[in-house]
Order: sequence, then structure tokens, then C-alpha cells
Amino acid sequence: MAVTAVTTTLTAETWEYEGYDPAQERLREALCTLGNGCFATRGALPECDADGVHYPGTYVAGCYNRLTSEVAGRQVENEDMVNLPNWLPLRFRLADGDWLTPDTATVLEHQQILHVDCGLLERRTRFGLGEGRALTVRQQRIVHMADPHLAALRTEFTAEGFTADLEVEAAIDGGVTNAGVPRYRDLDGRHLTHVHTGSAEPGTVWLRCRTRTSDIRIGMATRLTGGGPVTTRHEHPRAVQMVRLRVEPGSTVTVDKTAVVHTSRDPAISDPRCAATERVETAPGFDDLLRSHRAAWDQLWRLTEIDVPGEPGRILRLHLFHVLQTLSPHTADLDVGVPARGLHGEAYRGHVFWDELFVLPYLNLHLPEVSRALLHYRHRRLTQACSAARAAGRRGAMYPWQSGSDGREETQRLHLNPHSGRWLPDHSHLQRHVGSAVAYNVWRYCEASGDADFLHTQGAEILLQVARFWGDSATWDEGLGRHRILGVMGPDEYHDAYPDADRPGLDDNAYTNVTAAWVLARALELLHALPEPRRRELVERTGLDDAELEQWEEISRTLYVPFHDGVISQFEGYGDLEELDWAGYRRRYDDIRRLDRILEAEDDTVNRYKASKQADVLMLGYLFSPCELIALFGRLGHHLDEALWQRTVDHYLDRTSHGSTLSGLVHGWVLARCRRSEAWTFVQEALRGDVADLQGGTTGEGIHLGAMAGTLDLVQRGLPGLETREGALRLDPAPLPELSSYGFSLRYQGHWGVRLRLEHGRTEIAVPHSDRSPIDVRVADRAVQVRPGETCHVELPE
Repeated sequence: MAVTAVTTTLTAETWEYEGYDPAQERLREALCTLGNGCFATRGALPECDADGVHYPGTYVAGCYNRLTSEVAGRQVENEDMVNLPNWLPLRFRLADGDWLTPDTATVLEHQQILHVDCGLLERRTRFGLGEGRALTVRQQRIVHMADPHLAALRTEFTAEGFTADLEVEAAIDGGVTNAGVPRYRDLDGRHLTHVHTGSAEPGTVWLRCRTRTSDIRIGMATRLTGGGPVTTRHEHPRAVQMVRLRVEPGSTVTVDKTAVVHTSRDPAISDPRCAATERVETAPGFDDLLRSHRAAWDQLWRLTEIDVPGEPGRILRLHLFHVLQTLSPHTADLDVGVPARGLHGEAYRGHVFWDELFVLPYLNLHLPEVSRALLHYRHRRLTQACSAARAAGRRGAMYPWQSGSDGREETQRLHLNPHSGRWLPDHSHLQRHVGSAVAYNVWRYCEASGDADFLHTQGAEILLQVARFWGDSATWDEGLGRHRILGVMGPDEYHDAYPDADRPGLDDNAYTNVTAAWVLARALELLHALPEPRRRELVERTGLDDAELEQWEEISRTLYVPFHDGVISQFEGYGDLEELDWAGYRRRYDDIRRLDRILEAEDDTVNRYKASKQADVLMLGYLFSPCELIALFGRLGHHLDEALWQRTVDHYLDRTSHGSTLSGLVHGWVLARCRRSEAWTFVQEALRGDVADLQGGTTGEGIHLGAMAGTLDLVQRGLPGLETREGALRLDPAPLPELSSYGFSLRYQGHWGVRLRLEHGRTEIAVPHSDRSPIDVRVADRAVQVRPGETCHVELPE
């Protein structure tokens, strides 16, 4: 093996790696993942097995399995997104020689190129074979964006200085496990069972299996073409194909491998194995597949266009690429949520958290049908959320912090601290604010899309049940003369209890209480706006009465928001915590992003300190525009002005370790509104979070989808101050010196391809020709109507 000099190059259309570095391989695999919204395959080298360097993985959206493991003397149940059989394996060697891999052979040159414009992963490796001989291997890989069940791999071999027979072995491997995250390796990762293989037409093999408890049947088939005759053998749990090629100096020989993946969750099939076999046998050749794949990507780029100059624009395009690979138009046909780490790896076990809060605002204005499908995922699990609330002694719906297949709470009850090696209680299921995030997403989607049908049906049911949960969770405190919400956690996962407390949970988390008040107010507003027959139907079905609605009105105005030292408190009692020696910890440790783990390893706890992992109170500035936030606090009886908010921003900015990739995004968003000179530092951190792996090894376990989508939304909504409220597009730009010129297109209430461009103190809005009504636009104190076929220029106030 030769470790060559490693460089990374980003162009407008490609993401390129030069050189081979085993230490960077997991990161490359995640960032070079290819997907189409139905399934994705990591960018692993096809000739390499899973080991300490490489981790091939293929994941189907919504394919979960539940297993029980013994951990620290306890039975722990976990549901995981399943690593499916590996369709990728293809290795090669000179006849009767050793198999060639970058880890075992001499690497003269190595290059990986992710073609972002068309979803193509290209790999070139030049192996030195001694005595002036070399073999160049070029591969092109796609996961088809037009046919969501299909993938293909083309491999070209070119000999230098020799003539010989080359053996190529391709396989489908059913012996895979979930082993991509080191801290989960004490958990059972053997999700597949009943693995069988077989052959079909010449050159085609298949594999079928099922998941152990969820009983999802999986069918996979591959077709090998090119070179000489293909021979087949079956070595449980693998189906193997062999072909022998004659290579001569200067000539190139090609082998194509086409793969199809089906599961029993797919519509319009009877048996996954039969469907996969029939589909792969009739699939076009690689060149035709690549043409239709490129055409599908071209259409997607037109729907989601974003134009930002320089390196930020190139990174944003990579972020958008990965968002679209996880949540594409195909997702609209699926019953899936937003996996926090995409379909790119096994971190967080593939669970759905609150990340749609950062993803849907972008999709709402480009692929609203996908947003609607993701909200259907939540609505289908509304019954489970209501059951969870009843089990907790509450009415309404209590959505889980982590979701998977059926909507039950999937949050782990133990987590491993790699610094101390100890398994510790995990109380993050107390983040009840996830219900407010679901309700918020419903409301914002309907504002952006104008989808009154969804708002009046499934959306109303979600909103009312989340509001009912908050109405039943609030308790009256006679001494304060306020309602309180007790025993929860906010977005800052460092704090899960009071120092030395014998129970987990915190009281009156400001973010939780303010967003709960917002949900209650929106639920009341919706009830008043519903058509009378639908309102009566909902009231009868849910048993709502005037007394409960009056209670919601009161609680929405009296929820307690704590303050200390002239700033909003993260939770009641926060002001009594100790100050942390931030300078001391920064001197002692290279990276303090995971300060909670550092302190626990020192037999201390972050619960004692004014220290946050990520934005908590400041999330309010991310969710709500300044005027909305002022009105919301006003409804709660508090005067929120610029000075108070500025003090609050300063206070938490000095006390946050940014242990989440979302933290830089939210801080950049908030600072762009109130302290622009510092905003760019955090915007850059949000942009570089995954591409530079700033969290130290986490990106290799799966990209951070919320942070990637959030950077796109920063340009789409954050900097332009774009809101879709009260039937109008509202703009309140906050130009950053480093990003003062940018543009994007969007879909807005039936208008396709509305283009906005902001630069040099003015905004351009272009509405394509259609038979739709004009768009109302509000910029500062100006109101204009832009008719289809018109372009409007609005000068921005200084």
C-alpha cells in the first residue's frame, strides 16, 4: 500500500479527492454516498470488505428492525435502520494472483470524483504491479434517480506494460451486519435472517432474506455483463459471479454490474425477489441508464435552483445534492420521516428526530409534495402519539423524541460515553418540544403551499392534539400567577436535570413554553378559521368543548417564561448555576464540543454549569421573525425589545460549546439579524460542518441532514428574511458583506419557478407565465403585486 498525497478539490459540479488515506475513508464514503430517496449506498470501494477502514452500506428508507441486547447488565431494546445486503462487491486480480486493493497493493495514483451535477461517483486507481507494469481501474457508479430501485456500476481496466488474464469477481453479500458506529458495537447488529441465493438468466444472480423481527422481505438481484462468459457459484450467504478478461497494453476492457433492490414495503409488487430479478433482466445497458439518470437530475436541479457565488455556493450545492438523495420526489410515495443522518450511515440508528424543522422549510418552497408526505408520516403515527400521552397521564398527542417504524419512542435509555467507557442513563426522551416542531411544520407547510385541504384535515388533527397535550401539561402556580410546564428538556441536551436532583427533567424551559404558547394560539386560530362542518366534525370526534378552548386561550397567555440578570433564562433556576472555566477547559482539551462527556469522565456533570451544547433559547430567533417573536412575547405579557434580545444572544453565545452541527447554523441565522459582523464565522462553520468533519469523526457515520438543509434555508429564508405569511411573500433582507449577492427559485402557492435575486441594495422578483393569480410581495413598507410573466425590481431600504 502507498498512501499518496491527499487533497480535496471542490468545483461547481464536482467534489474531488486526490490520493488514498485510510484515515479519511469513512468520511469519503459518507460524502460520496449515492441515493435517490428510496435507497442509498455509501461511497465505499467495491473491492473492499467492511473492516476498520471501510464500511460499505446500503439503506432503504423506512426499513427498520428491532433487537434486544444485554448492555451493562440490562436488557436494552433498539430499533435500527437496517444495513441491507451489499450489492456493491466487485474485486479483481491477475489470474492466480492476490486480490488488488488500495490497502494491500501499491497505489501509484488514486482519485475519487463525485459528480454533483448528475449523481455519478467516479473512481480512478492506478495500481503498480512491479517491473514497469501497472493496472488502471476506472469505475462509474449511479443509484438511479429515475428508477428508484436500480443502481449500476461500470468498471474499466487498462493495462500498462503487460498482457495477462484478469479475474473479476462480483457478488451480492448477505452476511452484513449493522456495525458502522463503534459505540453501538455492544448491541446486537444481526438484523437479517433466512438468507438464500440463486441464479436466473445467464449472468444474473439473486439474494433474498428478511429482517429478524419486523419481517420485511428483501429481494436483490444483479446482472454482470462484458468480457467473457460469466460463471456462478453460491457460497452462503453470498451469490458470486466470475468473469475472466484478457487485458493488453493500451486497451480497455469493461464490466458492467446492474443491481435492483426491492422490499416487501414497495407498492405494486408481489414478491421482492421476483420483482428484483425481472427488473434487472430487463434493465437497459449502462449508457442508457446514465442518460435517463442524468435527465432526472437535470429536472431536479431546475426545481431546486440556488445561485450563490464562490466556495459557499459550491458547498451549498453539495448540501442540496445530499438532501435530494435522501428526500427526492420518490419520497412522496413512501411512509417515511426525515432520518437525522440521511441514508448515509448508521449514526442515531437511522432515527427520525426533529430535523424536519430544519429540512421542511426548504422543501416547502421546492418540493411541497415531499413535505406533505413527510407530514403524513407524522399523521399516521398520531394515534401512537396519543397513546404515549395517555400512558404519561396526559391528553392529546405526545410525539417521541426519536421515531422509527411505528411511532413509538425509540430514544435509547442508555448511552455510552467514549471518554469514560461508562454506560449512562439517557433522558433525552424528555424533549417534549418535538411535538411543537411537528405542529410548526404543519403550519409553515400550509402557509408556503396554500394547501388548505391538508390544513383542514390531517394538519388540523395534528395541531389540535399537540395543543391539547400542552393544555393538559401546564399546571397553575398560584405564587407566580402563571402556568408552568415541569420536568422536560429543551434543545440543549447538556442539561437534563438539576444538580444533585433525584429525578431527571427541568422546569419551564423557555423554548418549550414559548413554542407551546404558539401552538395553542395557532390551534385556536385554526378552529375559528375552519369551515363550520369540518369544525363540528373535529369537535365531536375529539370531544373538545368550550371550557377546554377557554383554558387553551388562558394558558397561551400565561405560560411562565423565566428571566435572570436581564436575559431570558434557558429554564427556571438556570441563573443559579455555576460559571464554567471556559478558558481552562479550552487549554486542557483540543476540542470541547462534547463538554458533557469531558466533565462526566472527570466525575463531574455539565448540569452544574451555565454551559450549553447548542442553541436553546436562541432557537426562538430561528423559528420566528423579529416581529413574530415580539408579538408572541407580548401575548405572554412580556416586553421583548432589541436590547433584551441582544443581551440574551450575547449571554448564550459566550456559554455554548457548539456540540451539535445545528448550533453554528442557528447562531449564524440569529446573528445575521442582530450582529452581522460575527454572523459569517458561524455561517462558515455550518457550511463546513460535514465537509470538514468538524465534529471529529461523526460525519463518517452519516451526514447531518438538518444542518445541510438548514444552510440552504439560511440563503432561502434567513438572509432574505423571507416569510410566507397572510397570503404574501414577505422580505426583510439582512445582507452579509461576505454574501451580498445570491438568487434562488421557488414554488409558491401554485407558481412554479418564481425567481428571486438579491444584490446591490435591491431585490428582483420574476414570476413565470401561468394562469395563476398575481403574487403579493411585501418588502419593508412597500407592497407590490407581481403578475405571471412580469419581473419586478424593489429597492431595499438601507
